[in-house]
Amino acid sequence: MSNRTTVTEFLLLGFSEVQELQILHFAGFLMIYLAALMGNLLIFMAIAFDHHFHTPMYFFLMNLSILDLGSISVIVPKSMANSLMNTRSISYAGCVAQVFFYFFWVGADFSLLIVMAYDRYVAICQPLHYETVMNSRACVQMAAGAWISGLLYSVLHTGNTFALTFCGGNMVDQFFCEIPQLLKLACSDSYLREVGVLAFSVCLVLGCFVFIIVSYIQIFKSVLRIPSEQCRHKAFSTCLPHLTVVSLFVCTASFAYLKPISSSPSALNLVAAVLYSVLPPIMNPIIYSMRNKEMKAALRRLTGCR
Repeated sequence: MSNRTTVTEFLLLGFSEVQELQILHFAGFLMIYLAALMGNLLIFMAIAFDHHFHTPMYFFLMNLSILDLGSISVIVPKSMANSLMNTRSISYAGCVAQVFFYFFWVGADFSLLIVMAYDRYVAICQPLHYETVMNSRACVQMAAGAWISGLLYSVLHTGNTFALTFCGGNMVDQFFCEIPQLLKLACSDSYLREVGVLAFSVCLVLGCFVFIIVSYIQIFKSVLRIPSEQCRHKAFSTCLPHLTVVSLFVCTASFAYLKPISSSPSALNLVAAVLYSVLPPIMNPIIYSMRNKEMKAALRRLTGCR
């Protein structure tokens, strides 16, 4: 405990030591954050204020927008503030909070994507039972289950990580408090416990991804049996955005956590972290609105744009 209490702050990895490049990093992250903020808020408001979107699919999409806003808000503003103030420090409590809230948002996000896959499965493979199975009470319970699972997942990882003794320095080789980088600073033998939890998490995510893929195989088989080409196209249009979002989430996170962790900071680590932490929240609103004519029309009405 005495060794652990000496670590009162961590030093995060900066994108550059040059002041001009730090300002450039701040401006770039600011544009990315504002784009994610505007995109997800527009999706949320369009669904909340338009009664045509009060269906299970759009209810879950509204929850997804909230979770995406939360996940990007945990790490990007702190990184921007550090670049603007030319500092790299984050307090011990701040690092704990960052790990807790980031895993909470991301865990709930992925759980919700599984629920959304189930919603599409019932809608296409069991259309006659859709209103009975996906009633308003069931939707609220599923969404609440996704949020609660994110909370439990976050408590597990945060408790395991910060129960360790940190005596390997306080330099985190990442622009936010990432658990694999924090484990490199642990000198307690119990760090293997968190490594095991991380490995289990990766296997769980990949297993859920396989479950989603199998569900979509059944969905595509059902769609191909639809005689009308227009109905087939509409069914594919409702499924492809979700499948794209799931693939983006799983592929970027797997790339970041399955690649070997280098002993020294590298540009690859930074790029991988940006891909899985910053890219999905900004891409999800674009993916869901790009091929959805109803959503695009609602966004035009909301913004007053033609």
